Amino acid sequence: MMIHIDGSQGEGGGQVLRTALGLSLVTGKPFQIEKIRAKRERSGLLRQHLTAVLAATEVGNAKTEGAVLGSKNLSFNPGKVRAGEYHFAVGTAGSGTLVLQTILPALMMADGASRLVIEGGTHNMQAPPFDFLAKTFIPLLNRLGPKVALKLERYGFYPAGGGRFTVEIDPCSAISPVQWIGRDEVTHRRGVAIVANLARSIAQREIDTLGHMLGWGPECFEIIETKNSTGPGNVVMVEVGTPSITEVFTGFGRLGASAEHVASEAAGAARSYSSSMAFAGEHLTDQLLMLLALAGGGSFSATKISLHAQTNMRVVERFLPVTFFRQKKENHVQVWAETRAE
Repeated sequence: MMIHIDGSQGEGGGQVLRTALGLSLVTGKPFQIEKIRAKRERSGLLRQHLTAVLAATEVGNAKTEGAVLGSKNLSFNPGKVRAGEYHFAVGTAGSGTLVLQTILPALMMADGASRLVIEGGTHNMQAPPFDFLAKTFIPLLNRLGPKVALKLERYGFYPAGGGRFTVEIDPCSAISPVQWIGRDEVTHRRGVAIVANLARSIAQREIDTLGHMLGWGPECFEIIETKNSTGPGNVVMVEVGTPSITEVFTGFGRLGASAEHVASEAAGAARSYSSSMAFAGEHLTDQLLMLLALAGGGSFSATKISLHAQTNMRVVERFLPVTFFRQKKENHVQVWAETRAE
């Protein structure tokens, strides 16, 4: 039966489309979506969204209608998912990590190993940076059954893009249920400022700001200067780690934002997380919802449930027989999923 999705619901962004594509591949259920990204300034399919559609089409031997730039409506009818070697290029600075997010659920439960080469943005605003996937999400995923390995080959910053990374996927037949409620004592702290084809002084100002805001010693910080990037770029990342998880919080350098402001964005998010008792930060929460659903249940604690996450819950519930629940605690939110009868 065809599932009909309103792309303007809730947060009304590209995550509605990506979640639908990913779960359509996993379940074999076709869908139609209208009003794609209706709440964005530039609605419809941009290059990174079209690349995700085309990647899902290739991986899932799918039949599509409306898979063109600018399209606001799409129908997607998947076939059998095929493991193997793939190369996907966004062609702009659009996020390559979001393309991976779309097809990973199907390939990590496929009937054979896969290797992906993805080109595009690797460190973009409004998308999980490569380091978040490599240090936060993928290590958690690998404890649940599949084995996924990432390798960054070239940075891709906005607006030049041109990044490149590889993904090795050794799948599993089922995902183990998630049970991540509490959080251990912090044992790892690291702040890094990366400048690509830019002055080192920018990174130094960012590191100085991190040290002031976080109160960490100089041994916790690092500056990385690189020319392994098509264009200039800057990103600040703060890692807060425990024996069970390493969370990564990011500030992106951009025109009109001072080095101090960029660093304060990452430091502020890290401080908010550290002061809670939550296992997952706001952005990891989105990623874990899919794992709960694929496992048929489980629970975790989060700093907050954003509108983005709430929208994702509703889309997931359309494809899989699970219902999400949440309960506000003193300084975090408990999230869990339960299987329902269809």
